[in-house]
Amino acid sequence: MKVFVIGVSGAVGRLLAENLIDRGDDVVGLVRREEQRAELSARGVGAHVAELADATADSLAPLLAGVDAVVYTAGSNGGPREVTAAIDGDGVVKALEAASLAGVRRFALVSVLPEAERGKPLGDEVEFYFAVKKLIDVTVSMSDLDWLILRPSLLVDRDGIGTVSLGPAQPHDEISRQDVAATLAELLHEPRIRRQILELTQGSTPVGLAVLANVP
Repeated sequence: MKVFVIGVSGAVGRLLAENLIDRGDDVVGLVRREEQRAELSARGVGAHVAELADATADSLAPLLAGVDAVVYTAGSNGGPREVTAAIDGDGVVKALEAASLAGVRRFALVSVLPEAERGKPLGDEVEFYFAVKKLIDVTVSMSDLDWLILRPSLLVDRDGIGTVSLGPAQPHDEISRQDVAATLAELLHEPRIRRQILELTQGSTPVGLAVLANVP
C-alpha cells in the first residue's frame, strides 16, 4: 500500500509510519518544516512541506496521486480555539475533499473517545475541542468515501503490549500510542472494515484478532 499520513511528524503519526514501513508499505506525509522532512526522509518516509492551515483541497489533491489511503492523525490537543478549528476541523474537511478529488477511496481519521477527560474540570477551549471533534466525526461519517474513524481512549507514552479492546463502544481507560499505531496499521490492511466508527482502549485481545472481530 501507499499511505499518506497527515500528522506524520506527530507521536501517533510517526509510530504508524514505522509500522507501515515494517510491513513493506510506502509512506508519505505532510510536515510543516524542512528539517522535519529531512528527518523523516532518513527513516524512509517521504514528506511534503506545507502549512495545513494555509492549504486547500485543490493544493492537497495533487500530493495524493497514486495513494491507496489517507490517514489524518493531526490534532491540536485542545489548544487555542483558532488552532482547534483549523487543525481538528477545517483541516479534516480539506483532507476529505482532497482525497475525493484525487480519487482516493480510503480515509481514516484518528479522533477521540467522547468520554476522555470527563473526570476532570474542562475549560472552554477543551470543551470546544470535543465539540469540534464530534462535528468532524459526523462530517466524515457522511462522506461517500470508505472512511474509518478510530477513537482511542487516553493516550499514554509507554511501550505497547500488543493487546487491545476494539469495538463500536468501549469504556474510557487508557492506551499506549504504540498500540494505537499498531491497531491503525492493521485496520488499514483490512479493507472489509469500512464506514465504521471503532473505539479503542487497552485490553487482552491481540491486535490482529481484535481487528478481525470487527469485520462485518
